Formats: sequence, structure tokens, C-alpha cells
Amino acid sequence: MAEGNGEVSIDVKSDIKDDPDSIVDRTPDYPKLIVYGLDKRVAGKLDEIYKTGKLVHADLDARALDALKEFPVDGALNVLTQFLESNLEHVSNKSAYLCGVMKTYRLKSRGGNSTGVSVGGTAPNSTSTTKGPDEDRIKAILDRTGYSLDVTTGQRKYGGPPPNWEGPPPGNGCEVFCGKIPKDMFEDELIVLFEKSGKIWDLRLMMDPMTGTNRGYAFITYTTKDEAQQATRDLNDYEIRKGKKIGVTVSYNNHRIFVGNIPKNRDRDDLFEQFTKHAPGLTEVIIYSSPDDKKKNRGFCFLEYESHKAASLAKRRLGTGRIKVWGCDIIVDWADPQEEPDSETMSKVKVLYVRNLTQDISEEKLKEAFETFGKVDRVKKIKDYAFIHFEDRDNAVQAMEDLNGKDMGGSCIEVSLAKPPSDKKKKEEMLRARERRMMQMMQVRGGGYSPQHPSMLGGPPPRGASTGQRGAGNTLRAMGRGDYDYDYDYYGYGDYRGGYTDPYYDDYYRYEEYYYDYAPPPPPARGRARQPQSDLEEGLLDRRTSMFDMNYGTQAGRGRGVVARGRAGGPPARGVSRGGRGGAASGGRGGARPL
Repeated sequence: MAEGNGEVSIDVKSDIKDDPDSIVDRTPDYPKLIVYGLDKRVAGKLDEIYKTGKLVHADLDARALDALKEFPVDGALNVLTQFLESNLEHVSNKSAYLCGVMKTYRLKSRGGNSTGVSVGGTAPNSTSTTKGPDEDRIKAILDRTGYSLDVTTGQRKYGGPPPNWEGPPPGNGCEVFCGKIPKDMFEDELIVLFEKSGKIWDLRLMMDPMTGTNRGYAFITYTTKDEAQQATRDLNDYEIRKGKKIGVTVSYNNHRIFVGNIPKNRDRDDLFEQFTKHAPGLTEVIIYSSPDDKKKNRGFCFLEYESHKAASLAKRRLGTGRIKVWGCDIIVDWADPQEEPDSETMSKVKVLYVRNLTQDISEEKLKEAFETFGKVDRVKKIKDYAFIHFEDRDNAVQAMEDLNGKDMGGSCIEVSLAKPPSDKKKKEEMLRARERRMMQMMQVRGGGYSPQHPSMLGGPPPRGASTGQRGAGNTLRAMGRGDYDYDYDYYGYGDYRGGYTDPYYDDYYRYEEYYYDYAPPPPPARGRARQPQSDLEEGLLDRRTSMFDMNYGTQAGRGRGVVARGRAGGPPARGVSRGGRGGAASGGRGGARPL
């Protein structure tokens, strides 16, 4: 009988393995999983999780169930095992969390390793030895503050809103970006550090589900702008661990994207109607006309959306390269923000930025107009804008208040305080980051940038201009969408683009040109006269020249050496693209070579 009982026992185990339906101890939700179409083994594993109390059937939405149904059976069983072994204490949306585990598992499988997927640093079966957060410290912080902690596969979110908060969430300028965070650091250490600068609204630590470590950056929202500014002063370049310094800067929620290479003969209504077709949520189209021809835009526009999510969707759709606008291959990227100088810095500025100037307004005429308010040291005009340097700040402020919005030479001018020049090193890091992004876009499309619409073409291309991949780097640098000096790549994160609220995004050229950090224009090149070119090509080349003048102090000329201001000549910096013979701002003959 003993042997018979043993045989029966073995048969029962075999039946259990091969036919989960033979087990009568199922929850009432098990039949629902079978009816939904899940494999019996997957349904059985999920039902086992139900019985632990870590998950109930109502927690799973159709998206998660559909994903499980389409997932390979062995993979689904592994995913559910990892889900069961994960710490779900602070997971509020378990359905989304499970979908995240499946996505991570699939990515890991494609990489040749389908085991040990760590999600949020909580999966104990991970092959990584990554240490998770100190749960005792987390509990102590939550008990002390009354905040919540919500964990997903992509982030760990603390707070938002704080307990007893009344009113709307904090607006733009209240959030800071923190980069260069040690990968094995968690919110239990960051909260204690950042709350010293002010009351935290929320803290979001971005996680890499492939490794269970953080991605090296976080976003911290304060209740006021002053607290955010204080955090940048207290913690930027702060040594958070021995030899490890973090970077902290104000972040902005981005609702705008830049679109370049649009026909110049289209107005705002045409563009609004066109771009509304491709993505929802468009609220505004911002274009700028030439002071000398109000009927034409400058070949680019900004699209403003109702939310960052809507703007992100539009950027993805418009940036595929498959969408043409009136036959043009458009260029799409985030509209980058300017870094806002603090009030203390701006209170010392004695330089005015004047825009919307027509061609017949010379530096002499500008000096004559502004000098009625006080002594003007110098005037510098660049294209349709200028900088007016006053000797006394009060005179500059008075001139700004009196002349802003007034007519000058048939155009309504805008006058504001110019922002002080920013750090050159950080600016160069930002430029290289932009160049990488645009090069990636070009490579996906399989070619260089070239205008196609007839309204964009006013003549043959400039001699030596590159239309392919070689030498495209400088052209791409010429297509910036504004300037955010603390580019996120500078802190080790290149995906987040930030947003911007600055009202002076007025030009297709380099927007930070109204930072009064400029150099004398380069002397004209010797040799063959310059060929005619379209307005867009003119803008690209002139803007590129202006950019290099500002940042490097280069000089152009046929066969001339290049000497930066205050430096001896030398080889070009790493990463600077070289063009062919005659290429503007390139390493070729007749072009400037930036240092």
C-alpha cells in the first residue's frame, strides 16, 4: 500500500503540473482569467499571487491582461515570479507596475539575459548586488512628514502634494533638476539633503529597471520659486559623497517644440491648421516675421501645447521624418529654455537688448536715440537686434521704459534688459549635446538637412556648403532653438529637455545673442565673391558665424589662421566637425576653425 500510495502521490503531482484545472483550490477569479484567454499555467500562477493578498483581480486592467495573454508562456511565468518577489509596499498602480516588469523583461531578453531583471531596486532575485533604500529610514521619513511614497518601474516618487496642501500645484520655476547622482543612492538620502533648502512638494528619483539602480538624476519640486533658487545655491556642485559632486539647476516644464524648415510664405493660421492634423492639444503657433518683410516668417516656428505630454507626443510624431509640411522635410526638437538669472544679478545690468530693428537703423542712429536718456558707452547691432551699453543703470531702465513698444524706422521695437553672458564651458557642452541630437535625427532620416520648398530657395547654395553627413555638425549647431546653459547632458542625462518660459525667443539665429557676450564680426573672406543664397541659407551661415564669434572669437578668411581672443592659435577642439574646401565655419580652406 505504501508503494501504491507513493505512486498515487507521484501521479497527482504530475497532474498538477500538466493540468492546473485539476487543482480545486482556486479563487473565484481564476475562471475569469481562463475566459479572458490566458494560458492555464499563466492563469494558475496569477491566481497563486491573488491568494497571497499582494494583488487582487481588480488591480489588473485590460492593458495588463492583454499583455500577459500575448506574452510567451515561459516569459510570463518568470515575470509573475519576479512580480511576486518584488517589494510592492509603496506601489500604488500594480497593473502599470506589472506592465513595466514585462517591458523590462522583454528588453532584457533581447539583450541575451532574461533573468535577474531588477525593478526599482526591489527584486530580490536580481543577479545585481545593488542595495535598495534603507526601509527603516524611509519609514521614519514618511512617519515624520506624512508624505506618501509611490514606486513604479521607472521612478520612485516621494510626496506630491504634501499633507494638508491647499491650492494649485507649484508653477514653473519651482522645480530643480539634480544630476550626477551616484547610481546606488535612493530617496532616503536625497530627501534629507534637499529639504534643508525648503519645503519639498515632491521628489522623483528616476530608476533604471534593467539594473535596479537610479539613472543618475532626479527632479525635486519645492513649494516656491525662492526655495528652488535656494536649492541651486546650496547644492549645485555639492559633494554628496567623497569625490562625487551633484549638479543642481532650475528645471522648467516644457510645452513647446521648435519646428524648422517651414515655407516662409505661410502665416500663423496656415501653420495652426496644418500642425493640428498631426497631434492633439495644440494651443498656439508662434512665428516671427522679418522686420523688412512682414508678410514672411523666418522659416521656423514654435508650437505650444496644452501639456508636456501633448508636446512630447507631437515631437515624436512630427520628428519621424515621414511627415512633410507643404513638401518640406521639417526639423523638430524641443524649444530649449534660457537660464533665468536671479534678481540680484539682473539688478546690476546696465545693458539693453533691442530687437525688431530694420536694416536702415544703424548703430549711430541707435546711439543718438538712446543717448537722450544718459551717456551710452557703446552700441552693437547684429542683424535685427542690438545691445546698448549705458554708463548708468538708472538711465538704462528709464530708456527701456520709455522706448519699449515705440516705432523706430517703421518697426515697433522691443526693449529689455540684456542677460549677462553665461559660462562658456557649459554653453559648449550644451552645443555638443544639441549637435548629437540633431545628428541622430539626420542619421535616422538618412541624409543631411537641405531646404526643399521653393519659397525657401532664393539662389544657388553657398560655395562649399555641405548637404550630406560630412561636415554637417556645424550646420546642425546653427539650428539651435534657444539656449539653456545648464544642458541636461552636462549633468549626465540627455533625454530630458526641460521647457522654457522666456518671452524673448525671437530669432532663428542664436537666441542667447541677446546675452551681451559678442565679438567683432569677422572680416570678409578674400577671393571669389560670395554667391547669392536664400534667406534660410543666409541665416544658417550668418548665425553659425555669429555663434562661433561669440563662443570662440574666430576669424574667417581664405587661408587665414584662426586665433581666439586672448589665446594662441592651435588645433580645433575635439568633436568639432570639419567641412570641405570653402565650407563656412569649418576646418576647410576659407572657413573659420573654432578652437
